[in-house]
Amino acid sequence: MEQAILQAAAEELRESGYAGMTMDKVARRAATNKNTIYRRWPHRAALGVAAYRHLAKTKTPVPDTGTLRGDALELLRQANKTWSSPQGTILRDLLAATSDEPQLLNLLRDLAGDTSMDTAWLTLLSRAVARGEAPPEAVHPRVASLPMTLLRAEYALRGRPEVQDEILTELVDEVFLPLVRGRAR
Repeated sequence: MEQAILQAAAEELRESGYAGMTMDKVARRAATNKNTIYRRWPHRAALGVAAYRHLAKTKTPVPDTGTLRGDALELLRQANKTWSSPQGTILRDLLAATSDEPQLLNLLRDLAGDTSMDTAWLTLLSRAVARGEAPPEAVHPRVASLPMTLLRAEYALRGRPEVQDEILTELVDEVFLPLVRGRAR
């Protein structure tokens, strides 16, 4: 039943967006009742984030091109592809709704904390250290989170439906790599 509810909620998010997703619609689509949903998810925000997590459960493969620059560009391109997809539209829709629903923001923060993306960036940095491309000090959570923070800013602050490859290259070449290389003390 849980999988049916998550699938129904994910379909509602795709079709109606977070604003249009109601517990009634999800219950009808999942062929259950609202009480069954509320036993698992106390409110719409919790169900919305759980449905997004259900959609996004695939792990991001960590590229290994042989260079930090190549790996960083490939990982940003993968993230950009996800953020510009229907799944990314759902996440952006959830983020936009946080101003009206504070509990949604807290749930999304929790979701961001259990993502494999930071681990992928830390892996790239560790490989770069092993190859002699970066100092050991570069393997730091703040450094690892910067490329994704910059990509999210392109979507959120600039309202882009997709970030152009030239911008991804600029983020890597002009911000990320200089930061990584400058971490030596």
